[in-house]
Amino acid sequence: MIDHRQAFLDEARELLVELESALLEMDQNRGDAEIVARAFRALHTIKGSGAMFGFDDISGFAHHLESAFDQLRKGQLTVTTDLINLSLGAADQIKKMLDAATGQEAADTSRSEAILTELRFLRGAPDAERPPSPARTETAPAAEGGPVREWRIRFRPAPEALLNGTNPLRLLGELREMGELRVQVDTAALPPLTEKDPERCHLAWDMLLETGADAAAIRDVFIFVENDCELSIQPVEPASPAAQAPVPAASEVRRPAANSNTSSIRVSAEKLDQLVNLVGELVTVQARLGAVAGRRDDPEVRAVSEEVDRLTSSLRENSMSIRMLPLRATFERFRRLVHDLGQELHKQVELTVEGAETELDKTVIDQLNDPLVHLIRNSMDHGIETPEARVAAGKSPTATVHLSAQHSGANVLIRVRDDGRGLDVEAVRARAIEQGLIHAGSQLSEAEIVSLILAPGFSTARAVTDVSGRGVGMDVVRRNVEALRGSLEVASIPGAGVTVTLRLPLTLAIIDGLLVRVGEAYFVLPLANSLECVELTGRDIEAAHGNHLANVRGQLVPYIRLREYFRVTEERPEREQVMVVETDQGRYGFAVDQVLGDHQTVIKNLGRVYRNTSVVSGATILGNGTVALILDPNRLVQSAIRSALRTKSSGAIQSQDANDGAKNGTQRLQGEKREVVL
Repeated sequence: MIDHRQAFLDEARELLVELESALLEMDQNRGDAEIVARAFRALHTIKGSGAMFGFDDISGFAHHLESAFDQLRKGQLTVTTDLINLSLGAADQIKKMLDAATGQEAADTSRSEAILTELRFLRGAPDAERPPSPARTETAPAAEGGPVREWRIRFRPAPEALLNGTNPLRLLGELREMGELRVQVDTAALPPLTEKDPERCHLAWDMLLETGADAAAIRDVFIFVENDCELSIQPVEPASPAAQAPVPAASEVRRPAANSNTSSIRVSAEKLDQLVNLVGELVTVQARLGAVAGRRDDPEVRAVSEEVDRLTSSLRENSMSIRMLPLRATFERFRRLVHDLGQELHKQVELTVEGAETELDKTVIDQLNDPLVHLIRNSMDHGIETPEARVAAGKSPTATVHLSAQHSGANVLIRVRDDGRGLDVEAVRARAIEQGLIHAGSQLSEAEIVSLILAPGFSTARAVTDVSGRGVGMDVVRRNVEALRGSLEVASIPGAGVTVTLRLPLTLAIIDGLLVRVGEAYFVLPLANSLECVELTGRDIEAAHGNHLANVRGQLVPYIRLREYFRVTEERPEREQVMVVETDQGRYGFAVDQVLGDHQTVIKNLGRVYRNTSVVSGATILGNGTVALILDPNRLVQSAIRSALRTKSSGAIQSQDANDGAKNGTQRLQGEKREVVL
């Protein structure tokens, strides 16, 4: 039962996201019956599941909300702003009840009473009347509105019903709330006492229900057990005797499927993490086996190694796909944020979503919430104008915040775009000078000025509000994205809005890489960034006149010699190889002694001691037990550029301080990157 209760808590939180999404869409499309039905179904499921697993307070509270939305379905109540806001507050209260069920602070019962009192008022009940208990006194939503008639119900739960958390008496209690109920128990299947299993259900019920509900509403009571029971619901014709219930027709009986298969199961994230860790260890062992097979001239060992390699690759791909989740649930959560901020800031804002089915590793998704919250808050507070200002600028009074996601190789691109005023470049520059981030005489391009908003502590807001102005927003975004081995880009069009793009890896656990050697050291370059490999000879070095430039089919590509960067002291080989990779700054090369080939890389964290080593994103263990560092090409190039700029600071760019160069060197070097000696 503990497992079932935890499953309910997880499911209820997902249903609340669906409820909030439906409520906010309802606010924009108040005549859409399907949206009302979505909200009703979410509340009905929360109510039914809560009652089934002993969460009576949640079930009772959701029962009243369900009643209101059933009135909406039937046209007996109209959608109003007050009803939507009250329903959103009720959803927040259910969240607090769920938190209280996990041992957190208890929910304020007076708040629940206040919500129900206002709800009854909106439904047309006398304002002074206290809300009744949902257990008996108020009719369930299905009992309202239709002519009263009799229904004959036959209900036989599956023998395993009790093990699955079903309480048949609660279902009978829901029927009793719908009207007058007469019950007869069928004990024909009850075994002798010595053979009775107390954990199995041996009873069935024949019932007569007098209610104004229709067959669909009655069937909704059994929504959670309908596929695992025998269920018949028949109207009693006025002329037919009701002394006993006839055997229902075969077409009307829902029997438990003996060999039914579930389409999905709920597994804890901890178990998935354990599985991925074990698969990671298996990948490492497989690499060792491959190394051993390569050293031995034994066809049988080589065949076994190849088979293990195939199975390991398949297992790795399947285990990683299990952790991949669509971004829809994450994106939908922000509808509530946009709604609430819009009211607080007195702005009309609509959230649009694109690519919500794009999948991303759950570990990445879990750490994505805070960066996106900061971006949306910044857009609504700084970027989007008031309705009056938008109309004066020739825009629609309703602004748009657009969330989108798409795959890009081994990465996912997530964009947050608004159609506000865009960044005031001069205001950003002035604020940066005021905060000492750049010199007053600095000559920066527009892109370089825009990048200043990512600096720690930077903010253009003059006053601290509940929404922004503390100077932590964009810096938090940048640091969180970099912690995920991702990157961030900002683009602004004056008068048309700002677009922030997050480039994130699909997974943080295992990547495909290229294994390279420099002296006795081994490194891994992500395969997704790698373009090609070219040979570098002594003649090529002489032709470049001492500059680190490689001729790749007639085009000069700057390269970084890893031997020099990591201070490897062994003698340089006569011929080197340059791996050409795609980075945020364009194409760059990495000169190595030898490219050893593809490598399935299990990423291991370096630990707290090396947490500030930005150019290395982790480490992996090779088949021979050697540790190889996993390089981050983007940060490695940025680090090399900053080092080159510091070297030149005594000359042409002496007026730029080191901090300024570190923050803006990447963009400044775009036009002169081939000149700088790396």
